[in-house]
Amino acid sequence: MSDFTPLSSFAGGTLIGVAAALLLVANGRIAGISGIVGGLLRKPSADTPWRALFVAGLLAGGLVVQSMRPAAIGPSVVGYPLLVTAGLLVGFGTQLGSGCTSGHGVCGIGRLSPRSMVATATFMLAGAVTTYVLRHLLGGGS
Repeated sequence: MSDFTPLSSFAGGTLIGVAAALLLVANGRIAGISGIVGGLLRKPSADTPWRALFVAGLLAGGLVVQSMRPAAIGPSVVGYPLLVTAGLLVGFGTQLGSGCTSGHGVCGIGRLSPRSMVATATFMLAGAVTTYVLRHLLGGGS
């Protein structure tokens, strides 16, 4: 953990929590990214504008970070076909799990939702097992 950054991690987590709380209080909506993006992929409705602005804000945040600290966001270590495949699998998984890490992990746990606690524990376990298999059993990665 040579790149441990507690202050910036705390600041980022705080900003995510405040943004999620504001969306819930001001709009009555959960800040689950898969649900927000999924809503944009359906027929346009009255909530399309806020969804589009939310996603635009996510993309703008990445661009701001890249312009301020170019080394913070490096090049992808895998090709685009694998990235697209991974993205589609994540999309399938979020539909299967009725939400994503942001919806369940940030918002659901904050609301003390038992379903979200189980979902988040499942996400974390699956991630740990996948990392172990890829790095130690298949010998990939660092």
